[in-house]
Amino acid sequence: MSNTKRLESDSIGTLEIPKEAYYGVQSLRAKENFHITGRRMNPLMIVSLAEIKKAAAIANEEAGLLDEKIAKAMIQACDEIIEGKLHEEFIIDPIQGGAGTSANMNANEVVANRAIEILGGEKGDYSIVHPNDHVNMAQSTNDVYPTAGKLTVLKLIPRLLDELHRLSDALHEKAEEFDDVIKMGRTQLQDAVPIRLGQSFQCYSLAIARDIKRIDKVLNELRAINMGGTAIGTALNACPEYLETIVGRLKEVTGIEIVHAGNLIDSTQNLDGLVNISGTMKVCAVNLSKMGNDLRLLSSGPRTGFNEINLPAKQNGSSIMPGKVNPVIPEVVSQVAFNVIGNDMTITMAAEAGQMELNAFEPVIFYNMFEQIITLTGAVRTFTDNCIKGITANRERCKALVEGSVGIITAICPYIGYKKAADIAKTSLKTNEPVRDLILKEKLLTEEQLNKLLDPYAMTNPGGSVIDMISTAK
Repeated sequence: MSNTKRLESDSIGTLEIPKEAYYGVQSLRAKENFHITGRRMNPLMIVSLAEIKKAAAIANEEAGLLDEKIAKAMIQACDEIIEGKLHEEFIIDPIQGGAGTSANMNANEVVANRAIEILGGEKGDYSIVHPNDHVNMAQSTNDVYPTAGKLTVLKLIPRLLDELHRLSDALHEKAEEFDDVIKMGRTQLQDAVPIRLGQSFQCYSLAIARDIKRIDKVLNELRAINMGGTAIGTALNACPEYLETIVGRLKEVTGIEIVHAGNLIDSTQNLDGLVNISGTMKVCAVNLSKMGNDLRLLSSGPRTGFNEINLPAKQNGSSIMPGKVNPVIPEVVSQVAFNVIGNDMTITMAAEAGQMELNAFEPVIFYNMFEQIITLTGAVRTFTDNCIKGITANRERCKALVEGSVGIITAICPYIGYKKAADIAKTSLKTNEPVRDLILKEKLLTEEQLNKLLDPYAMTNPGGSVIDMISTAK
């Protein structure tokens, strides 16, 4: 064996490990088995694993099961990982077989070898601190890994919520700024009836506000963890003292509000809570993409499209067409939305595929869930800062489209009847004569009556009564 290597053995056999590595044989074997994404575990997931190992060391020492000297060394090792050290020693691909055992053992080996070093030993001398006997005491991958995943989600979500609040606020500000801008509403992309541009933006703001409420609501499902349940939720190998204190110690270590799951067996085998949180991410993505679709249409042109609003010009839009500027921010938001929806499908199928007392597919669930949250957070941030805040309205263009549309004829229907209104609309479309001129030409209404009935602002006020307007017009 080279002086730069050490030998380690597991139940499969023996491997050479780099002498200075803090990971061990099980980590290296997993690294060789799982060349999947080419990525490493999320740094917050690594921290979450270290926090669990620290809390377990504290609980086991308090229960009288772990030597104080060993416990202190393990806690110091965990603190270093929590501070951001040794992350390069976590070498496992985030998508892995074994329900997360590889990730758990990677953490066990790194903590053990660092603790050995702290105690004056050489890495790999597990007679001093053992990855399984000491670091993994009273634990199983099946309670450690899902708890680490949930903790990571609980750390990621607040960043997304902060960005969603900023987006909702920015949209509300635009709603107030554009409240006096009358534009044509459209259904099936055809002229409908007038609406205020501010009303459209207020609806966007309200949709995001609902997303925030949905996410807040489902977070409580993530706070219930199965620590102490060990292999299948029956708490095998976990003493009563540990079982009673582990969640409290983990809460102290993380500062995150968590509780013991009401039924550890149920919490170990069923992942419907993760499907629920993923579903809220999907709903949020759908709302964001729908908004992006609208903004691309409203800003289309600028000469041959709707051109009712202007999006901030962020970069050249073409390598061949000079002066072309594309709606790149709404485009990237929609692409993130497509990916989030795909993530949700993966999470749904992986949760469904669980069998009996354990779901073996948690690694791909958390991989996709972390990606959902991280990419949505980035998309919302750029949407707010590089698009929404800089939108301006083309007021004269909006006004001209309203005045030239046949959609305003709808306001006349209650007074002249649907058939006559339809005839006026058809004539207007055929001759390009304004609806107003045709009604006056046929002496169906006076100009004063028309001014009241076709007041665009009145038509966009949900509090206005059509009957009242007809009575006034008469």
